[in-house]
Order: sequence, then structure tokens, then C-alpha cells
Amino acid sequence: MNARHNEGTQDERRTVKVSKYLSKHLRHQPERIGLSLDEAGWVEIDTLLAAAAAHGFPVSREELDHVVAANDKQRFAIERTRIRASQGHSIDVDLGLPPATPPPYLYHGTVARNLEAIRDEGLRPMNRHDVHLSADRETATRVGARRGRPVVLSVDAAAMHRDGHVFHISANGVWLTQAVPPRYLRFPDPH
Repeated sequence: MNARHNEGTQDERRTVKVSKYLSKHLRHQPERIGLSLDEAGWVEIDTLLAAAAAHGFPVSREELDHVVAANDKQRFAIERTRIRASQGHSIDVDLGLPPATPPPYLYHGTVARNLEAIRDEGLRPMNRHDVHLSADRETATRVGARRGRPVVLSVDAAAMHRDGHVFHISANGVWLTQAVPPRYLRFPDPH
């Protein structure tokens, strides 16, 4: 039983490692392994697998399919013979997402140390193309928890949309907008 548990833990670790490798090279630094993404962020799967192997990180097609299917955040999309990251790029890509009408409120997870800057400047995309927002508090809480004790901000998306701000929704359900000015943010009451 212990051997089986260790095997499962190793498989999970490998899945996370492959997912992080894919994110790095499909969202941020494709050139590090000699990839050229098309304008929409797609690359041929065979090209990706060959580049990964040539750079000391071999991944089988079965392993790639498992990582794409098992990723609870659906970070990657496969279309026939191609793959791309669903969102979160720091490189210039056009995901071709049509404008979408957001729900009345969206949520953003962060940590307390960022609140002062957010109060002054609102939410900015930082090193990404867009600000990422969640449709529910639970998801925003998980996002914020990656960096410490989470703080969830409410975004008056209906007012933003009414005032002309454009929203898109990625294939994995992440809401995207260029920025969120401070006036559309609701901060939790300090305790």
C-alpha cells in the first residue's frame, strides 16, 4: 500500500511539474525551448513535445493529454493537433475571445500587502495582458491563497460594463478585462 501511495504521489508531482513546464512555455517564454506560437497562442503538439525533449524535459503524448484533462483549472486547450494556454499570457497573443456581458459582480483574490496599491491604482494586469477575475468568491479565495492569507475584492462588473469597459471570458471560465479602476472595487471591512 505504501508503494502504491508513493507511486500516486510521484504521479501527482510529475503532473504538476509538467503543468508548470507547459505554463511557462505556452504563456511566458516559448522561445526558451525554440517554440514559435501563432498569433492566437497555438503550437503544434508534435512541435511542443519535440522541443521539450530536445531541452531535457521529455513528455509523452499520453502524459500531455492527462495533464490537460486532469487540470482542474483547465489551463490548456487542445484543438485537433494543436495546444495553447487558455489565458494568463505575458507574451503578445490574441485569444480571439469575443466581448461578453459579465455577471453583476466578479471577484478578485489577492493578499493584504497589495491592498494599498490596489486602493490607489485599482487592479492592473501587471505582467499579463488582462486582469483575471473569478465568477465566485470561492475561486477568488483559492487564487489569493496562492500568495498568502487571501483577501477577496468584489468588482462591480455591471457598472464597469455599463460605463464601457470590455470583458471577455476565457475557455476555462476566467473573466478578463484590461484594468479595474478603484471606483469599481469593494474592499472587505477590516476586522
